[in-house]
Order: sequence, then structure tokens, then C-alpha cells
Amino acid sequence: MADRLRAAVRAFVYAVVGGVALIAIATVASVLGPTLALDLYTPAVAAWWTVFTAVVVQGVPFLLLGTVVSAAIGAFVPEKVFTRLLPRSQALAVPIAGAAGVVLPGCECASVPVAGSLMRRGVAPAAALAFLLSAPAINPVVLVATSIAFPGQPNMVLGRLMASLATAVVMGWLWARFGREEWLRKPTSANGPSSSSASGWRGFLAGLQHDFLHAGGFLVLGAGAAATFNIVVPRSVLDVFTGSAWLSVLLLAVLAVVLCVCSEADAFVAASLSGFSPTARLAFMVVGPMVDLKLIALQAGTFGRSFAVRFSSVTWVVAVTSSVAVGWWLL
Repeated sequence: MADRLRAAVRAFVYAVVGGVALIAIATVASVLGPTLALDLYTPAVAAWWTVFTAVVVQGVPFLLLGTVVSAAIGAFVPEKVFTRLLPRSQALAVPIAGAAGVVLPGCECASVPVAGSLMRRGVAPAAALAFLLSAPAINPVVLVATSIAFPGQPNMVLGRLMASLATAVVMGWLWARFGREEWLRKPTSANGPSSSSASGWRGFLAGLQHDFLHAGGFLVLGAGAAATFNIVVPRSVLDVFTGSAWLSVLLLAVLAVVLCVCSEADAFVAASLSGFSPTARLAFMVVGPMVDLKLIALQAGTFGRSFAVRFSSVTWVVAVTSSVAVGWWLL
């Protein structure tokens, strides 16, 4: 009873403080908004706001759906399901774990601790790493979002599925063949969610809140960066890259690492980069969910810096190669 009373009081205080803050913001915005709008409203600003709003509004529903699914899996799917379904042979376990990303989706932020949890439960590192790469890249939410971002272009959806799955499986096989045990710091129970905090409705709500707020921030930053990129970068500079198939692919592959857009929303950012070739935009969508700055940081904190540098570098090369191969064949 005391805990419930404290929770109710805390919720009331937060509501009052938040309400006062919202009222203050609304008051300031209502007074200063018209003046600022008149001063700042130019064609360039209007174009920036149009691109930014379009990316955010289209991406948020899929971001929310993806984080709900990811939080539900983390809270309600027992980890022993993975160990029972995967064969002991790494050569067979890797493609099965990669394909499991279609059935058991997750966002980038959740895939790293899930992979660490699988390793702690006895899953081969190669299989766990294949799942880490595939889960945020080929799950149904991401594929549906891609189909909506690229209407009338089913080959873009198929290309993303094929290139992403190929990258995950190849990286799993490469780790099984060439990976060294000293490169990978296997996480202990302190590095992953405990069973008490990662199960049940409390774990679901905590995971949903963390993933949505965390990924939502990167979505806003990515949308702003994409809008700025479209408005600020001169067309003459873009022509240098868009005129070359290789340079355009490399530019968007690097941009995917820097922007850190959530996989549930990156298709809308890619669709806004209309000056680039379909293969270049495919590379953006394949590289982003597997290699970006936040993922490198998460991998370094979970598996060690030595692993993160090697694994991310090779993954980037394999993802770009897969994108070019699939784009050349399919797009």
C-alpha cells in the first residue's frame, strides 16, 4: 500500500510539473511563434520543414509498432526457445538464426543485449551475431515500412530482405570460420537485463519506454539531418556523387553510419534522398540497421572494443557488397 501511495504521489507530481512546463511552453510559443515564423519563413525553411515533418510523421507509427514488438519479445519470449530451436552445428545454426529475425524482430538497441543473452545461455556466438544483424533489418515491421516508403516498388522490399539476410548469414559464417575467442568478451549477467527486469508486464513497459524514447530521438535527429542534407548541400555537389554509381553508394553507406536512424523509420529517410540511385538508397537501408555509431558503442560496451571495431568494419564492407550485388541484379 505504501509503494502504491508513493507511486501515485510521484505520478501526480510529474503530471503537475509536466503540465506547468507544457503551459509555459505553449504560452511562449503563442507569443513568440508568429513573430519567429514571419522572420524565418523562407522557401528554404519551408522546404526543410516539409521534408522533416514528412519523415517524422511517416516513421513514428512504425517506430512505435517495432518497439512494441521488440519489448514484447524481450519480456514474454523465454530465452530457452532459441537454444532449443538452433542446431548445434554452427554452419546450420547461422542461417536459421538469421532467418529468425523475420519471426522474432527487434530494434537495433534491443538486438545487442538479446545477442549477449543468447551467448550466456549457450548459443554459439556466430549464430547469436547473425541474429543480432538480421533482427532489426528484416522483420515484418521494417519490410512493411519499406513498402510504404517506396510505393509501387516491391523490388526494393525484396532487395532489402535479400541483401540484409545475406549480410547477416555471411557475417555469422565469417565469425565461425575466422573469429577468435579473445576478440569477443562474452557478456556476464551484469551486462544484460536480469530475469526480474526483463520479464512480465513491468519489463515490457520498461523496454517499450526505453526503446521508443531512445530510438525516437535518433529518428528526429535523422529526419533533421536528412532535411538539412536535402536543402543545404548544393545540387552541384550532389551531382558529383549521383553521377557516379560507386560514389553514391559509398556516400549513403557512410551517411547511414552517421545518422543512426532506427530501422523502422530509415526507409522514409532513404525515400527522401530522391537524387540518389535505388542501389545507393538500398545500401543506406542495409548498412544502417547493422552498422551505425550507436550500435558500435553498444557493441563495444557489451562485447568489448576490440570486437566492435573488427566486427563493425567487416560488416560494413559485407553490407555494401551485398547491397551492390543485389541492387545490380534486382534494381
